[in-house]
Amino acid sequence: MLERALAAGNLTPVFQPVVRLDTLEVVAHEGLSRCAAMPSHITIPDLLDLARLEGRLAEMELHAARTICRRFAGHPGNGRLLVNLSAYAILQDAMRPDEVLAAITSHGLDPARVTIEVTERDVVENPARLAHALGYLRAHGVRIALDDFGNGHSNFEMWNEIHPDVVKIDRYLINGLSRSAGRLAIVRALCQVAETLGTDLVGEGVEDPADLRVLRDLGIPYAQGFLIGRPDAMPAGEASAESRQLLRTPAVSVLPRPRGPVTQRPTQVSHLLIEAPAVHPRQSNEEVMTLFVNHPELHAVAVVRDGEPIGLVNRRLMNERMAQPFARELLARKSCTALMNSAPLVCDEHRSLESLADVLRGEDQRYLSDGFIVTRHGHYLGLGTGEALVRRVSELRIDAARHANPLTFLPGNIPTTEHLERLLDGGERFAVVHADLTDFKPFNDHYGYSRGDEMIRLLSSLLTEHVDPSLDFVGHIGGDDFVVLFQSADWKARCQRIIDAFTLRAPALFDPDDTTRGGLHGKDRRGEPQFFPITSVVMGAVELSPPLPQRAQPIATLAARAKRQAKRAGIGMHVFARATPSVP
Repeated sequence: MLERALAAGNLTPVFQPVVRLDTLEVVAHEGLSRCAAMPSHITIPDLLDLARLEGRLAEMELHAARTICRRFAGHPGNGRLLVNLSAYAILQDAMRPDEVLAAITSHGLDPARVTIEVTERDVVENPARLAHALGYLRAHGVRIALDDFGNGHSNFEMWNEIHPDVVKIDRYLINGLSRSAGRLAIVRALCQVAETLGTDLVGEGVEDPADLRVLRDLGIPYAQGFLIGRPDAMPAGEASAESRQLLRTPAVSVLPRPRGPVTQRPTQVSHLLIEAPAVHPRQSNEEVMTLFVNHPELHAVAVVRDGEPIGLVNRRLMNERMAQPFARELLARKSCTALMNSAPLVCDEHRSLESLADVLRGEDQRYLSDGFIVTRHGHYLGLGTGEALVRRVSELRIDAARHANPLTFLPGNIPTTEHLERLLDGGERFAVVHADLTDFKPFNDHYGYSRGDEMIRLLSSLLTEHVDPSLDFVGHIGGDDFVVLFQSADWKARCQRIIDAFTLRAPALFDPDDTTRGGLHGKDRRGEPQFFPITSVVMGAVELSPPLPQRAQPIATLAARAKRQAKRAGIGMHVFARATPSVP
């Protein structure tokens, strides 16, 4: 089978374009191989695996490189050629650097137009040796790229040792980039590393238009994928029409953010673990008291049978009980099970803190003083304190509130300001809309915070439902105040649909009698009785056109002022049209 693949004419080269995102220019082509002589279920990776098993991987890769370079050399166009060679083959004696150079130049191709993509399917034990082997090629003008970074064995050690000119970010990180806050964080970190090390980045496997826009907005210079161009027998002269149209669209992408409360992220019980001794049910209360004396830091001690916890003895409760008249005479020699809590809170080490946060809101507050038992596969591991749990959950929620509202999980003040600044930097037309509820405080006072939260969530859901998530950003900046940063051209119509939908659905949150009356009786801020109509939405908007102001704060202030005017006038929306550089 391998002989058929190596026979003349059986390997067919194809080329996939790499585009520069700021100019839309095709700057390079990755050379790939197809083998028509093989059955359809036999792929090129299968052939490479077979060649490796037979000790002929270097021969197979050099043959493919010669075939690709021969076809590319006959192409009159410009641009670089990217040729794949595995790190494993480069490190074998069968692939000498001069043979690689000969394969590249045998048909008149200038080595300065070639980039070797180093692929890794195995751990490279000695990256420094690989860097030395590539040095010969570099000395003749060949550039080096590190392929599939973020997958397999392509790692930071390789990046630091071989100092590639280009790093190609693996499709695993690129696919879904516009929807994954985790992928976005990793790619942003790679951008910082690349800037420090002077490396160009290429986003591989681009298939989603939203992912392509995010790559552009992150400042990644190059991209490759089916959206830009599919492999073809002839090197493409330009990127696909769809990708060109997308990249000409000046809209700033809405970057993904974590959804849900921050404590649903990997923060678990094991982070609060205290290694603590345990006692057996046969041990007496006197022995437990001695243990407390020897370990003054312990708030409680677990009672464990055959490795499994069956109860918890609280230090304070034991001291109080044993301090009663005749208690020592009656209880000291009895089993510690007499004074234990037989239904303690038991948590696996991997349980999330969010689930424990629910305990804090429960009616049974003894867990705050008892703490909890931590287990691993059902066996006793240690203890946790209620104090540590309260402190850690509070810290996480305070941190989360700065970046995401804990009620709606929408972005908070900081990310909203960051996106507004990105829009100002983008220099294109957009609108800032401040949304608020009328007479929300009397509603909240009358019906309670639970129904008040329900009304805020209703407005949140309507805002997110009626915007274009690829263009428009919804932020919850506190209480019943929301900000929407619109790039949609029909933003006014969207705002009106939000107002109409809320007006239709809000009465269902009032009691039937209040709905019939058209509002509720309450007290104003001075404590005077007043009738308040059914709650509605008001919006203040600032429409901005280039040239734009440089600071975000005055824009937010103008939007808030427009919202107040809408409230005073009793209208759904008030717009300050087309703010200009006169805004400070």
